[in-house]
Amino acid sequence: MSATPTAVHDLPLIGPVAPPFVHVMTYNLKSASGRAPHSWWKRRPLVEAVLQAEQPTVLCTQEGRFRQLIELREELDGYDWVHLGRGGGSRSESTAIFWDASRLSPMAYDHVWLSRRPRLIGSRAWGAGTIRMLTWVRFEDKATGKDFHVANVHLDHRSEKARRKGAQMCLDVMSRFYGPAVLAGDFNSGPGDTAHRVLTRGGLVDAWSAAERHLTPEWSTFNRWRTEPVEGGNRIDWILVKSGGRHQEVRVHQAGVNTHSEFDLAPSDHWPVQAVFSVGLR
Repeated sequence: MSATPTAVHDLPLIGPVAPPFVHVMTYNLKSASGRAPHSWWKRRPLVEAVLQAEQPTVLCTQEGRFRQLIELREELDGYDWVHLGRGGGSRSESTAIFWDASRLSPMAYDHVWLSRRPRLIGSRAWGAGTIRMLTWVRFEDKATGKDFHVANVHLDHRSEKARRKGAQMCLDVMSRFYGPAVLAGDFNSGPGDTAHRVLTRGGLVDAWSAAERHLTPEWSTFNRWRTEPVEGGNRIDWILVKSGGRHQEVRVHQAGVNTHSEFDLAPSDHWPVQAVFSVGLR
């Protein structure tokens, strides 16, 4: 049933979930290099308020820089994370993944650059406006014993070819994951665009379409710093899922776009997207 079209002001939208449910959030934090009136030192308390209220099981971030993410990590009690800057080491932005360490154990992880040389740190191709990468983690759920993968990506903002090729690389990575998997991130394009078609025709399912319940309207996730959300615009931040074999089906229970703001200030120029799923629950 559709929600009444009003912005999310009260937190949480979802909040912490108990097993066997998994709460995943994708959040483009906007780089800490932003200037007034959207400086990181002003936005940080708002971002922290959202994360502390929602307590996602897995948090996929885009654009965060190392110092910025360290600051968030200090406020996220009980979370572990994996990070690598797209320029290598702590340099530049990243596709860092955080997780609730009391619930999930990391079993493996890797980083892939979206280029013709995916193992070459800092490589790019196809007219991309900047370096683009994907980070993935394989988790074991301590509560249920089930394994699943989560991949986090940030596709290019400038080149449609880079987005299409990047989406195909994402699909290739996801196809190598045996069992359930989630792909989340900022895709810089909306449903129906080429990147979305590549992924959904390749076997992934948009969690928004699959959700049993929408907690919000389909807000445009790129808010351009406006505090009032817009319905019917581009939802460029997605969560996609794929099921595993028998007893490993992914079921999406809820999905929503979190439009919380305070003091006439948006926490980021993107609204975070959230979903709750389970594996093998009938």
